Amino acid sequence: MNTALITQNFPKVIWEDASQSFVVSSADLIEVVYFLKSSPDLAMDFVSNVAGVDWLARQEKVKNADGTETEMEKPGYLEVVYHFFSMAKKQGPVALRCRTNRENPIVPSITPIFRGAEFQEREIYDLYGIRFSGHPDLRRILMWDEFQDYPMRKDYKEPDDYEWEPTPHDEVLEKSKQHASKSSS
Repeated sequence: MNTALITQNFPKVIWEDASQSFVVSSADLIEVVYFLKSSPDLAMDFVSNVAGVDWLARQEKVKNADGTETEMEKPGYLEVVYHFFSMAKKQGPVALRCRTNRENPIVPSITPIFRGAEFQEREIYDLYGIRFSGHPDLRRILMWDEFQDYPMRKDYKEPDDYEWEPTPHDEVLEKSKQHASKSSS
């Protein structure tokens, strides 16, 4: 894929060879996503995957000007990764990565541009705690409403005792037990 088309139109977007993806700020995300979709040269009309990633703080070696190496603390962050394809042009993927802090993680929602991102953004919110501004229905999708934490974060501590979660399955289980006792008699 020709990465120059994107980097020419968006000088702040960074191409990373190691991950074969673009790193885009949350301030530029919507404009870049709209460009991917509306550009006649790209025509990225399908978002196949939206995923959350948790990067903890880590030590990283940095080369100094004199050739020596120094270890630096790289702070942790949360990231949303997007994969776009063009079904019309049969090309892709174009991968975008949008980083946010761990304390107040907010990223703009791409759901108004790609409706298929709605449930994937809800899942990321539910499991990582990243809020998507402008999302039409941002609420938990896997965990129950009263659940307090985000279980996919690497610093998540599992509770000693889970609170009871009422589900429709309890009624089904009870009916099944009643049916089994009637059948055996």
